[in-house]
Amino acid sequence: MTARQEAEFTFTDSNTAHWQDSKFAAGVAVKNLGKANGRAMQLVRFEPGAVFPTHRHDGPEFIFMLEGEAIQNGQVLTAGWAGVAETGTADVLFRSNKGCLFLLCYAV
Repeated sequence: MTARQEAEFTFTDSNTAHWQDSKFAAGVAVKNLGKANGRAMQLVRFEPGAVFPTHRHDGPEFIFMLEGEAIQNGQVLTAGWAGVAETGTADVLFRSNKGCLFLLCYAV
């Protein structure tokens, strides 16, 4: 008889999840929504003027802007915009002058 592993589901209520300060940048907070198969999902909030340090993507990264405005490698992203970064690309000083909220999916 062989062992069988069932797939698992994780459900998170983002309304009750706690904001955690980013370990990488002042003025940035995240709500961890879940991880599976080498990917993670977060809500990310930037206070006005927050800047995330330049970093390289170890896997694909997906951003969907919910509120506010951010600048990713010169492209202004507002509510409804999506940004997709391939493995090996770099974000150079991702920032928000006005503040923003976005959904982020990335490789862990």
